[in-house]
Amino acid sequence: MQQIRLFLQARKPEANHIYSILDTALEEEGMPISLFELEDQPGDWCVSLYINEDETAQYEKKIHQLLGSDAFGLKIEREKLGNIDWVSETLRELAPVKAGRFIIHGSHDRDVPKAHELAIEIDAGLAFGTGHHGTTAGCLDMLEACLQMRDYHNALDIGTGSGVLAVALARATNAAILASDIDPIAVKVANQNFRLNHCAERISSVVSRGVENRAFREQGPFDLIIANILAGPLQKMSASVCQNLALGGTLILSGLLPHQKSRIVATYRMQGLTLNHYHIRDGWLTLVLNG
Repeated sequence: MQQIRLFLQARKPEANHIYSILDTALEEEGMPISLFELEDQPGDWCVSLYINEDETAQYEKKIHQLLGSDAFGLKIEREKLGNIDWVSETLRELAPVKAGRFIIHGSHDRDVPKAHELAIEIDAGLAFGTGHHGTTAGCLDMLEACLQMRDYHNALDIGTGSGVLAVALARATNAAILASDIDPIAVKVANQNFRLNHCAERISSVVSRGVENRAFREQGPFDLIIANILAGPLQKMSASVCQNLALGGTLILSGLLPHQKSRIVATYRMQGLTLNHYHIRDGWLTLVLNG
């Protein structure tokens, strides 16, 4: 399928605003959106949306609906990209990401991690989570902070994606780990990454919508749960997530925007949890709550 890049070019403040609108509105559709400064035009930034050619009219119309009929007076431009997975190609070139002791790198950067760092090798692929997104890095930041306060023995990673957070748990703890995702492809990719990072024997995985699978009852309750998904599902799942959290356990939530903090905290307060800390990285919010 021919791929198309729809893009708008603007100065940084306006580009940031456009990116925020599109990223928030399209996050549940999993549409890849990027924001970057043009090398040959310093000060000019580009917001890009990567789609299949047959979706062009649909998403041009959606962009106009989200930004207004004149799209802030900007022209929505098109570029044909060819039959290449440009999202994966771009991610593959990204530099390693550090979060506390953790460093996430691709196979091309195996020589980068230092001896004292907890290295996690993840290449861009079919599942979310290379560590470059603020939600994943924010979870790692907060995991590092929590590990400085206590040990964990039984952990759950909800919405594991590529498995990067489950690998981080295996690197940093002696806990038994259960990783789950609604997407069978994500679980398959995660299992491959568990083997690649030599921790497959430490991690069980399951395909599950929410936390209804019997594996949660069999392995839980968990003294640490990490759920890096989206605000809507986190609200809907609040009761069942908390039922799987051990008394006094820690819950790390991400996939959130800063303006969603109050309603998510209120939702989980109704389940008996209290906010311990919140953290913003690259514009994304991570919450740490305690049971």
